[in-house]
Amino acid sequence: MPTRIAVLLFDHFTALDAVGPYEMLCRLPDTEVVFVAERTGPVPNDRGELGLVATRTFAEVPAPAIVVVPGGPGQEAQMENEVLLEWLRAVDATSTWTTSVCTGSLLLAAAGLLKGREATSHWLALDRLKRLGAEPTGRRVVTDGKYVTAAGVSSGIDMGLTLVGRVAGDRHAQAVQLLTEYDPRPPYDAGSPGKASADLVEEFRTRSRFIPR
Repeated sequence: MPTRIAVLLFDHFTALDAVGPYEMLCRLPDTEVVFVAERTGPVPNDRGELGLVATRTFAEVPAPAIVVVPGGPGQEAQMENEVLLEWLRAVDATSTWTTSVCTGSLLLAAAGLLKGREATSHWLALDRLKRLGAEPTGRRVVTDGKYVTAAGVSSGIDMGLTLVGRVAGDRHAQAVQLLTEYDPRPPYDAGSPGKASADLVEEFRTRSRFIPR
């Protein structure tokens, strides 16, 4: 049987959080990727302009080898969704790797899976991650045991490629990187709060949904 990878979907997820890791992990040998949600059918992204199709319900995917949890504004509504959180706890009991991108780590933490573990999330959500019992770090990809968490949005590609290397070896990961031509050279150097201008960072901190109110 092929190794099954489950990518979780929920309303108003961020598309690249799911698609970035998918594009790396689907290139693992003998692998089947399934998109999973509470109900099957189209699931809208955070802008409502793009959807991915969930082809399996939680009940149909009881024991994937790898779990990928994206983030996005819709994560907030799922923080007390016991159906989703219980599925995360159940699949984590037998998974080889449990992973997240961006604020997906808040869902893992809400399920009680990151207590006392090093983890990362979007830079605006690191304080929230700490309040949920994890040990937050600003690193782009963090591995603690079988838990691999990625920072904001685009870092899911790095997380996926990191996991490809852990599962299939460095040479296979390098082949995936080459064939996807993943050689980022951004036109600006403002991709983290340590690099962006202080006023830009402060603007988004002030507007953040993660500031306690």
